[in-house]
Amino acid sequence: MIHMRIRASTAPTSSVHDDTRSWQEIVAPYARPDTKRAVFQLVDTVVPFLALVAALLYGVSCYGWAALPLALPAATLLVRLFMFQHDCGHGSFFKSRRANDLLGRALGVLTLTPYAFWRRNHAIHHATSGNLDRRGVGAVLTLTVREYLSLPRWRRFLYRIYRHPLVLFGVGPTYLFVIRQRIPMGSALRHRQSWLSILGTNAAIAAVMLALAVTVGPRSLLLGYLPVVLLASSVGVWLFYIQHQFEDTYWRADADWDFRAAALQGSSFYDLPRILDWLTGSIGFHHIHHLSSKIPNYRLRDCFEETRKLQSTKRLRLGESLKCAPLALWDEKRRKLVSFHAIDRTPKRCGLVEPGGPSP
Repeated sequence: MIHMRIRASTAPTSSVHDDTRSWQEIVAPYARPDTKRAVFQLVDTVVPFLALVAALLYGVSCYGWAALPLALPAATLLVRLFMFQHDCGHGSFFKSRRANDLLGRALGVLTLTPYAFWRRNHAIHHATSGNLDRRGVGAVLTLTVREYLSLPRWRRFLYRIYRHPLVLFGVGPTYLFVIRQRIPMGSALRHRQSWLSILGTNAAIAAVMLALAVTVGPRSLLLGYLPVVLLASSVGVWLFYIQHQFEDTYWRADADWDFRAAALQGSSFYDLPRILDWLTGSIGFHHIHHLSSKIPNYRLRDCFEETRKLQSTKRLRLGESLKCAPLALWDEKRRKLVSFHAIDRTPKRCGLVEPGGPSP
């Protein structure tokens, strides 16, 4: 489904030198923001998004439920805007840090995501992805088989609920984006910047929502924009999930953990159709993104197509990815993610929870 098309680029193309150059040397030419490409992306996404939202709110106020199909294309563009915010958090969308931060905060009002708070947690995710001893921040909670089997039944039940697809991709995203990110709690209270980010985003969201409610009415606003947020949040959580939660992913104890191995083996190459690749900001090239988070979304495909070593990773196609939804436990012996069903039909294994393991 990736249509291989070598683009003209100032970056070096795939060559025999790929095997002798370090990863840092290979990806460095692509980790350069391009202001013109960034601005073009903003225009080709923000303009149709705002037009769709305006049409949706007007349509809902005049025609009621008949206008709701417009929520789907608006939600897909909101996902793409979140990817721009994601790049801003890595300092890769624009050359200027100030420009990245200003845009990131502005987009956070649309995506309901406090920029500085999310940026900090996401940085921890990049620094600890695939590390069994450093789970818990900015990632989907994943227990090992030993940890799960050593829990009391009621906590196993809670973990099963948490990992159920209807909760993980339905109720969970709604809670995360609409409620959880509105409230400073946990680590956010200990970090002034995160606390201010949450409250500042809340204030900006409230101001925009109030202005829209006065313009189109509270009912039209709720009926029009809420479905956009709910659809986009579910898609966003699915993308975040599938980028690391697949059968042959990478998890290791801290002593054996390796950053590059975690990036290349524990981050999927989600081989999406071209239109979905565009809508998701090429985040399917996630192995490259984790190898170098400074590569902006508009250079990820270039890096992939022009670097032979990055094309040999296992591809996860759209149909195959749906089979990953039930995977919930890391089997350390087999080094695979497995489902609850796989554990239920095998003899119960006893064991202690590993030191430092998280609790659901």
